[in-house]
Amino acid sequence: MNSTSVLELDATGQAELVRNGELSAAELVDLSIAQIEKWNPQVNAVIHEHFERARREAAGTLPDGPFRGVPILLKDLGAGHAEGDPLHWGTRFLKEAGHRATSTSYLVAKLRAAGFVVVGRTNVPELGIWLTTEPPAYGPTRNPWNLERSSGGSSGGAAAAVAARMTAVAHAGDGGGSIRNPASQCGLVGLKPSRGRVSLGPEWGDMWAGLISEFAVTRSVRDTAGLLDVLAGPMPGDPHLVQRQSRPYCMEAEAWPDPLRVGVLKRSARGPVHADCLAAVEAAARKLEELGHSVEEAHPTALTDGTIDPIATPVIVACTALSVQQFEKAIGRPIGPDDLDPDNWTAIEMGRAVTGVQLAEAIEGVHRYSRRIGAWFEKYDLLLTPTLPEPPPPLGDLVSRPGQPLEGFLRSAELTTFLAPFNLTGQPAISLPLHWSADGLPIGVQLVAGMGAEDTLIRVSVQLEEMMPWDGRKPAVLG
Repeated sequence: MNSTSVLELDATGQAELVRNGELSAAELVDLSIAQIEKWNPQVNAVIHEHFERARREAAGTLPDGPFRGVPILLKDLGAGHAEGDPLHWGTRFLKEAGHRATSTSYLVAKLRAAGFVVVGRTNVPELGIWLTTEPPAYGPTRNPWNLERSSGGSSGGAAAAVAARMTAVAHAGDGGGSIRNPASQCGLVGLKPSRGRVSLGPEWGDMWAGLISEFAVTRSVRDTAGLLDVLAGPMPGDPHLVQRQSRPYCMEAEAWPDPLRVGVLKRSARGPVHADCLAAVEAAARKLEELGHSVEEAHPTALTDGTIDPIATPVIVACTALSVQQFEKAIGRPIGPDDLDPDNWTAIEMGRAVTGVQLAEAIEGVHRYSRRIGAWFEKYDLLLTPTLPEPPPPLGDLVSRPGQPLEGFLRSAELTTFLAPFNLTGQPAISLPLHWSADGLPIGVQLVAGMGAEDTLIRVSVQLEEMMPWDGRKPAVLG
């Protein structure tokens, strides 16, 4: 099998080659490194290289896990930290300080125990807030489907790397759509697990008061299922517990679901939805109906009777201000307006002004909102929506600009209209690459299930993957 064919395989397929002795772990890691060296100068997805360490690990004795020898990339913020590795959160001040992680997350430890080999770390927006990956510290990550377009954020580097076949999977995190948004923009599968499904410890109990979930972006549903088997499960002291699955998720990926009741939402509380995004949802709805599911236009009214800004914004800005305070202690100096882009600095000032009472009020608002959404899922199994209200935007469209405070932040918020609500509720949601625009841009479709129902999402995603396959599509940059 030639190198191109190997890199076109998903992580499950690559692991099978290693397990069967058709390819060594060292050879597979070398192929991944060569692909990064070839395409990263154009895409700018990988910002920290761990090539020599990865080669040593692959040549040695790896854990005999389900993904033994498979290369993986970690996101440069959140729970993807490994002791001693660079960790810069897309910021100039941590980059200049040469900041390194002081602990290893449970997530990384579980990935290593599964046999993955970490070959590097991926680019992220500054502090991880924006839905485009264009940090001043490292420059923009470009979308492999069109190098003038955004790859999304905050897991834009991860998604661009997987789309460009640098690795078959990459770690990602989602606090307001940061797995699903880049998955949609780069033509990938992006699952945000239920709150508490994947531990954020030992560094954090939760992040952004429970809004953030950590997982990965992949190119196949079976990889998503296999990774969830690796990462799911509570760790000591976790504050959020979700019902354990009844059987391995990889078994769910081999079964189709019974007929489901599916609601469809096509309108946004924030403005119009692009025709390509509507077409994607309509095509998916027709296919689900053909598959025997009951499909109707229905949705929780809380999704369209207002925005979530009054309850989400205080949580996000206050928690981001806390992160900056922790970074100040880590590097031993204050962080000021010259250290951050204008929108981030404004957000930090807003966060520092949030009182304890205001934060508690916002968190109570999140809980009330979650109960309104959750009540709808007592009657419906799934909600089908666009992942995004528009195709991948041009680079520069979402960035912070001097003299236009919070313009980039608000523009990013427009893209989260179908995403962020389920960070508040904690429900699992998945973006699937089911549609492409006439000019070749990926258009994702989102499915949302009730709390803890990743098994349902995986089963119906397998159905759609088989009936509306995407594995034959390749980004333009790869030729």
